[in-house]
Amino acid sequence: MAELSPILKQATPVLAARGEGAYLYDEDDRRYLDFTAGIGVTSTGHCHPRVVAAAQEQVATLIHGQYTTVMHRPLLRLTERLGDVLPEGVDRLFYVNSGSEAVEAALRLARQATGRQNAIVFQGSFHGRTMGAASLTTSGVKIRAGIGPLVPGVVVSPFPYAYRLGMAEEDAVAHALREFDYQLTTVSSPKDTAAVFIEPVLGEGGYVPVPDSFLRGLRERADQHGFLLVLDEVQTGFGRTGTFWGHEPSGVRPDIVITAKGLASGFPLSAIAAPESIMAKAWPGSQGGTYGGNAVACAAAIATLDVIQEEGLVENSARMGERLRQGLEKVAGAHPVIGDVRGRGLMLANEFTAPDGSPDGATALRAQQAAAGNGLLLLTCGPAGNVVRMIPPLVVNGEQVDTAVSLWAASVEEAARG
Repeated sequence: MAELSPILKQATPVLAARGEGAYLYDEDDRRYLDFTAGIGVTSTGHCHPRVVAAAQEQVATLIHGQYTTVMHRPLLRLTERLGDVLPEGVDRLFYVNSGSEAVEAALRLARQATGRQNAIVFQGSFHGRTMGAASLTTSGVKIRAGIGPLVPGVVVSPFPYAYRLGMAEEDAVAHALREFDYQLTTVSSPKDTAAVFIEPVLGEGGYVPVPDSFLRGLRERADQHGFLLVLDEVQTGFGRTGTFWGHEPSGVRPDIVITAKGLASGFPLSAIAAPESIMAKAWPGSQGGTYGGNAVACAAAIATLDVIQEEGLVENSARMGERLRQGLEKVAGAHPVIGDVRGRGLMLANEFTAPDGSPDGATALRAQQAAAGNGLLLLTCGPAGNVVRMIPPLVVNGEQVDTAVSLWAASVEEAARG
């Protein structure tokens, strides 16, 4: 009898039978508040009626039209719609299936467009598990270990993680920019540097927002030296952070945007976007793939955009995110084991810290597991597994947020008892 790989471990014991909005139901019909959203994927909630209807209609018409062989209308409509929400001028798109694939495509494009080979990433980054994407990933050795040699030409620079560094945010930014300049002086000449890859909020690295001033500093250096600024919006895009794109508050214009996860409400679809002046420098044959731009996924993505815009989900993300943050801060105030609450919009984290300041992964795991037992599904992250993250769907309402905070408080209390 065939079985799943033994390496695949579930974060919760739930055997999901169906989903609706912010809830998952198991085979015994027990209801769980799902604050994982498929790791930020089900942006419009589970089985939003408009997304379901769009997918069902498309399945009955055209399931797959391979888009380097034929063109289909859902792909053209989606491209037109994304032009309304992408940064101005970043309006040429290439579609694939997953975040990792999109990162690989962005790395390939950056190298071809600049004629340079090196990429700079930041400590704690997560860009994927395929070879190129894993080479850009430093959120934990589990992604990189045992598969070397990795793709060469990747330089890792310090991230302005103020809590970990024990600095004020302003000081952490100044430190990280000095170290970035030092990398350009000692490791990767600007003339060899193709691109900088950064997430507006570290994902697997611990849900740490990038200070806006740091992004602006990177933009200045990219303009000065002629390398590209690549914003990995796989997890932060489509309203997750309370703005449509996670980088928007900085006012920075990226050269390449990577999007996936919340793009199609659970259907596999990802993309990179760049100005024509950059995208046209991709070498012939370097972009393609069998399933990229699948018709059903594109139809679901169009419906997702409709729901996000017509139901005001970006604004809801900002409002409910602030409500959730306030609740989490109250819980943390009563439990010193939580050293930091942070994030943006509906992308929030609780960092568990021992009295000596070291990461407390054991208590974080106990809290996450207790929450599952109490009916609240959460995930851990961070290099030490000491961060419990909350990623509810963007349709979450105030009552659900308050219920989640109550369940979280009980779960932390249980975990703190050991």
